[in-house]
Amino acid sequence: MEIQAIKVQRLYLQVAQQLRALIDAGTFAVGARLPSERDLAQRFEVSRPTIREAMIALEIAGLVEVRSGSGVYVKARESQASLAEDADPGPFEILEARKLIEGETCALAAQRISDAQLQQLSQLVEAIAEENRQDTISEKADQQFHCLIAEAAGNSALTAAITWLWQLRNESEISTHFHQRLREEGDRPIVADHQKILDALRSRDPDASRQAMVEHLQRVIDHLLGVL
Repeated sequence: MEIQAIKVQRLYLQVAQQLRALIDAGTFAVGARLPSERDLAQRFEVSRPTIREAMIALEIAGLVEVRSGSGVYVKARESQASLAEDADPGPFEILEARKLIEGETCALAAQRISDAQLQQLSQLVEAIAEENRQDTISEKADQQFHCLIAEAAGNSALTAAITWLWQLRNESEISTHFHQRLREEGDRPIVADHQKILDALRSRDPDASRQAMVEHLQRVIDHLLGVL
């Protein structure tokens, strides 16, 4: 017998596949509103971010329609929709990983960051504020801010890991779909959070720097669960 490679399926895809089966079976008819995220999270015994990612996957597959402020509704479809079997990490998975890795990286950077890098971060905070005022939404300065902190930590493995997480955020189908919807809703990076991170780094305080970064990314997670 030929040995088959073991595939680790992402949790949100397992949820999405079960919901798709319920839709196909008619448990949720076309036009029906799906239960709330909190209700589904309790039924599946998973987190709300996992349910949100499952909904994004279903939306990409054309199975549901997400209506801002109203809920998620089963969508009529003309062709057989399919869910990706080997999808990238979901946007909340990426944020959770960033919170863990960037928090410790920021603590390390507080001990090693140069005055020149602090000046660059200050300029990037101003750039984030300026980008927020533009009609064309850009998150370039936000990404540069976080990646510069990774560089300031002086550990190439951490720099590579954080760069890769941002690449996933910007290139994976489920993440780009989610963040495009957020941009359409007018969502913007939080300038005050970035200023707090910068202030902590200026003080060369590892604990304060870690806390500022972790609180920032947790606030992003909490905020994103409250929109769309």
